[in-house]
Parts: sequence; C-alpha cells; structure tokens
Amino acid sequence: MALGRSRRGDRHIDYWPGFVDALSTLLLVFVFLLSVFVLAQFVLTQEIGSKDDAMARLQQQIRELTDLLALERASDADSESQIGTLKASLAQLQQERDTLRDAASALATPDQIAEAENRNSELARQLGQEKDATAQAAAQIALLNQQIAALRRQIAALEEALDISEKKDKESQTRLADLGRRLNVALAQRVQELTRYRSEFFGRLSAILGNRPDIRVVGDRFVMQSEIFFDRASADLRSGAMPALDDIARTLVALEKEIPDDLPWVLRVDGHTDDRPIQTPQYPSNWELSAARAIAVVQYLAAHGVSPKHLVAAGFGEYQPIDTADTDDARARNRRIELKLTER
Repeated sequence: MALGRSRRGDRHIDYWPGFVDALSTLLLVFVFLLSVFVLAQFVLTQEIGSKDDAMARLQQQIRELTDLLALERASDADSESQIGTLKASLAQLQQERDTLRDAASALATPDQIAEAENRNSELARQLGQEKDATAQAAAQIALLNQQIAALRRQIAALEEALDISEKKDKESQTRLADLGRRLNVALAQRVQELTRYRSEFFGRLSAILGNRPDIRVVGDRFVMQSEIFFDRASADLRSGAMPALDDIARTLVALEKEIPDDLPWVLRVDGHTDDRPIQTPQYPSNWELSAARAIAVVQYLAAHGVSPKHLVAAGFGEYQPIDTADTDDARARNRRIELKLTER
C-alpha cells in the first residue's frame, strides 16, 4: 500500500508532447495549404500559358493579314498607275485622231481620205481596247477595295477577340486569387473548430480516466496497456476493460451531439504489440493480433452508441514501439492500445 501511494504521488502529466503534436498538426495544415497554393499556381500557369498561345496565334494572324493588306495596297497602286498610263494613251490617241481628221480635211485626195479612214478605224479599235482595259482595271480596283475593307473588318474582329481574351484572363486570375483566399479562411476555421473539440474531448477523458494508474496520457493520445483489455495472445475483451470503455463511449456519444455534421473527425484506435513473434491459426503474425484488438475496441464502442463513421481501427504490430529496450518492461509498455481524436 505504501508503494502504491508513493507511485501515485510521483505521477505527473507531461504536457510537452501535447504541444509537439499541436505544432505537428499546424505544420501539416501549413503543408496542405502550401500544396493547395502550388496546385492553384500550376492551374493558373496552365491557363495563362493557353491564353498566351491563343494570343500568339491571334498576333500571328494579325501580322499575316497586315502583310496581305500591304500587298493589296501595292497592287492597288500598280492598278492606279496602269489606269494613269491608259488615260495618257487614250488622250494621245484622241489627239492623233483629231490630227488625222484635220489632215483629211486639208487633203482631198481619195488615197489620203482612205488612209485617214483606215487610220481612224484602227485608232477607234485601239480606243475601244483601251476603254475595255480601263473598265477591267476599275473593276479590279473595286474588288481590291472590297477585299481591303473585308481585311480591315477581320483585323478589327481579331483585335476585339484579343481584348475579350485578355479581359477574361484578368477576371480568371482575380477569381482564382479570391478562391484561394476563401479556401485558406475556410481551412483555418475548420482546423480551429476541430482543435477546439479535440481539446474538449481530451479534457473530458482526462478528467474521467486521468486518475487511473494503468492509463497514461502521451501528448493528445490515451495509452492503455493491452493487459487491461486482453489476455495474452488474445483479442477477446476482458470484463475488467468494460468500465473504461463505457466511460469512453459515453464521452464520444455526448461529443457527437456537439460537433457539427460537416466537420470530419474520427476516433482512431491503434493496436500495438511487442516484438515477440506469434504464429497461430487465428493470428499468423502480430499484425493480425494488433488489428483484431483494435477492431474489438471499435466494435465495443459502436455497440454502445458511438457512430461507426466516427471510428477507425488500425493495427501496427510491433513496428511502432515506444520503448526499444530489450527488456520485459519495455515489451510490456509496447503492448498497448492508443486512442486519438483526429481529422478524417
């Protein structure tokens, strides 16, 4: 009895692991937010790249249309030059015709009259050809003017499309930045809510189970030796484990009513064994044994009112020891069941 009182007097609660786990949780949240930000940056980079490619294609089309417009303008200038030449030739022909008429009037010989008439006919024919060429040139100029007008309309449409694309790009960047800010705020609120309820759960169970010598508090986890719940190499719950599990179940049922439905959380039950190998028909290895023990605790809590969607069973076998010494006491500490309220 004196030894028991001495041990209870020496027992104290180590808060430092709780702070370490809290810092680890904040670090995980920061890494998650950083990942979301990097993903958002990647999506924004892809969208900007596609916009830049579209803008480059539009600019290339504008340059091609500008070159085509310059060629059409040069052709238009050539046509106007040809029209000027044709007009000069027409004036010269008209002058020659007048000269021949004057000469025909002055000379009355039949040969000269016939020659003048032939010359006049030839000039008339050439004049008709020049008029046809002038008409064709005018039609070509009109067609070129229409093509130039169409090209100008296409350039205006492309510039308008480019302006719209740039405007949409800026709007997309603004919406993406706003979405990132709202996501960060929402994540921060969820983390704060879960932290608050986790602290409340930890405080309630600490008040209920903290005075038991066979249950230790490590950080934000409750560590219970397997011998409290199970016989050696067994996953059947002992009758002596029922009061502690009943207290845990009542606390979880009360907490389920307080935590909002849209806040994802679970109570993770972890089973651990020592490094002594086991090989039975029911448990071929320590993995099966640790998982079966965690499942037995989860099933008991679910049978006593805890929602199964808020329970997780995990078996770690002997691969997560808390004491690596090669002693019986160290192995006893490694045979344990851990409870932790965490985010789903």
